[in-house]
Amino acid sequence: MALKDTAPPAGLPPDYATARRAFLDACAAAGARVRSVVHPLAGPDGEIAMDVASLGPADARRAVFVVSGTHGVEGYAGSPLQTHWLAHHAATQPPDVRSVWLHAHNPYGFAWTRRVNEDNVDLNRNYVDWPAEPVHNPGYDALAPMIVPEDWSEEGQRVSTEALLAHAAEHGMDRLQADVSQGQYRHPKGLFYGGTGPTWSFERMKEVTERELAGLDRVAVIDLHTGLGEWGHGELIVHQATDTDAYRRAEQWWTGVRSMVDGDSVSAHVRGDWLDRFDHWMEGVEVTSGALEYGTVDVISVLQSLRADAWLHGYGDPLGEAGETVRRQVRAAFADDDPAWIARLWPRFAEIVEASCAQLAGGGA
Repeated sequence: MALKDTAPPAGLPPDYATARRAFLDACAAAGARVRSVVHPLAGPDGEIAMDVASLGPADARRAVFVVSGTHGVEGYAGSPLQTHWLAHHAATQPPDVRSVWLHAHNPYGFAWTRRVNEDNVDLNRNYVDWPAEPVHNPGYDALAPMIVPEDWSEEGQRVSTEALLAHAAEHGMDRLQADVSQGQYRHPKGLFYGGTGPTWSFERMKEVTERELAGLDRVAVIDLHTGLGEWGHGELIVHQATDTDAYRRAEQWWTGVRSMVDGDSVSAHVRGDWLDRFDHWMEGVEVTSGALEYGTVDVISVLQSLRADAWLHGYGDPLGEAGETVRRQVRAAFADDDPAWIARLWPRFAEIVEASCAQLAGGGA
C-alpha cells in the first residue's frame, strides 16, 4: 500500500508547544538523532527552538530534507505532516537514504501565530546575498501606506482596502500580488519585509546545512507552506525557470510542478527565497527542491489577515484586546482546523516524500 493511501493525521495541534512535544516524541520513537537550537526569545508557553532530526545512516550520500514553519503559522500544518510520517512511516525509508526533518524554521512566528519572525521579517525574503544591497520594490513603495495603514479602524480598513482593490482593478490582481508580495526592504512595519541582514533563522539554517547535510551527493528538499491556491490542493513550486535542469528534474520526480519564475504558479516570483540560497550553500551537490504549497482561503482573506497582523505589531498592542482576535484571523487564513483539510493534505505530502525517497534510493541517477 502506498503511503498516500494510509490514514492521515487526526488534526492540527492547538499550539506550538503541543506540536513540538509531538514531533520530539515521534523522533524518539523512530530512533532519530535530534539536535535542538534554542531561540533567544520565548513563546507564550516558554522555550522555542529549531529542532532538527536525522534518521538513517549518518554517512549516507543521499538525503531527503523536509522543513516546516518557514512562515511560522504555516507550521500548524507542516508539523503534523512531519510528525505523522515519523510516527507511522519511518520504517519505509530506504536503507541507503537519510532523512532530515527541520521542525520550525521560524519558531517565533509559529509560537506567536505570525507568518513573520521576531523582527517582522519574512524569511523567504531574507535569504539574499548579504551584505549586498537588496533590490528595491517601487511597486510596494507606492502602495505602502495603504497596505499597512496606521489607522486600522473600520473606516481606515475600508479606505485602504478600496485603494488596493482599485489598484488591482486598474493593473490586474497578478500585478497587485507581485507588487505586494515579491519582497521589500524599506518598510520594516510592512508586509513581506526582508530585513537588513541575516536573521537568527538564516544563520541557524546555514549551520544546519553545514552540519547535518555535509558530504551529500544528492538531496531532495521539501519546504511546507500554506495559504495560496485551492482549498487543500498541494502545488509543488520550484524557484527555477522551466528551461533549467533543476526544474526538469523536479518535473520528472514529482507531479504538479510549477515555476514561480515563469509565472505559472500561485506564488509570485519572490526575492530572498531560502531555497535559492540553499542552492549556493550546497554548491557541487545535486539539489532537487520545491515548496509544497497548500491552499486555504481566498487570497484577499489571506492578505487581510497579514495586514491586520502587521498593523497589530507595528502600531497596535499585541497583548491588548485586539491581539487574540488578530491571531485567530491569521490562524484561520493559514491553517484550517476542519479535520477534512489535513486529511486532504496528507496524500500529497506522502506522495512527494515517497517519490523523493524512491528517486534517491539504490544509487541510481
